[in-house]
Amino acid sequence: MRILFATHERYLDHDAGRGHPERPARLEAVLSGARFGDVAEALVPLEVRRARLDELAAVHDPAHLDALERFCAAGGGSIDGDTAATAASWDAAVLAAGAGLAAVEALEAGLAESAFCAVRPPGHHATPRRSMGFCLLNNVAITAATLAARGERVAVVDYDAHHGNGTQDAFYADGRVLYVSLHEWPLYPGTGGLHETGTGDGLGTTVNVPLPGGATGDVYLRALDDVILPVVERFSPTWMLLSAGFDAHRRDPLTGLGLSSGDYGPVTARLLATVAPGRRIVFLEGGYDLQALADSTAACLGAMAGTSVVPEPPTGGGPGAEAVAAARRVQLAWS
Repeated sequence: MRILFATHERYLDHDAGRGHPERPARLEAVLSGARFGDVAEALVPLEVRRARLDELAAVHDPAHLDALERFCAAGGGSIDGDTAATAASWDAAVLAAGAGLAAVEALEAGLAESAFCAVRPPGHHATPRRSMGFCLLNNVAITAATLAARGERVAVVDYDAHHGNGTQDAFYADGRVLYVSLHEWPLYPGTGGLHETGTGDGLGTTVNVPLPGGATGDVYLRALDDVILPVVERFSPTWMLLSAGFDAHRRDPLTGLGLSSGDYGPVTARLLATVAPGRRIVFLEGGYDLQALADSTAACLGAMAGTSVVPEPPTGGGPGAEAVAAARRVQLAWS
């Protein structure tokens, strides 16, 4: 199966500072993973476009957008203890936000069966009014909001090790978008508890599966079987967007989960199979060990191409069964 591969050289210009884990070398590692074996043959280059202001404003407060653009134009600096920008960061962020939008347009034109957006800065911590957690603009949320405004039912599944608080905030009261997160607990940013399930029109369309450190691939598959896939089936999405953070890998320096790169293929394949081909987009989020990032990218792209890429054996035997059972109990109340 063909995969649109969206990236841009301007992403390398965003620099969060010397020694920062979210560094340009991350994108180079992803590109290395994309050259793995047969995966490269499935890739179709996609030209990225800038997101328009109205598309950004579907998620972010216009005052916040204006302040962030002016901040970067003035040379940037530190936004918080984790997040920084330079003069080049606004352009990089707007092009990252536009990658998913370009992917939607190309998929609807029949150019491929799925798309992988190799973007930076990442996006899932960016809230409607705040840049944080290495993230400036919320790439996946901007694409989801654009699709939802057209009447699509959008599922966003986030398997980054950190909870995507920004994406959750954007759709917490919005029943048009299902947000599901598998993440380590406790861990930054401290959100994503079991009983955060939405409010108002969005009540029941936020699903969190917080997992203990050391959780392995078999636990993720159990979470899919017992919690996530039944929820997705009930929601009946027309589009599946994945926030693909590869920092749940056991070698990642910022997290404590226990996956290998070999776990990402089965998880990705099962999630993408819930919607029709041509309605599947994967967005790069975290992942800070460069070799693990390259290998996990290859496994993810292999699943998207319909092949099995297993750089390392899948993992099993870690903790987390009780956490999955607790999440299942919460969801049974909605079924």
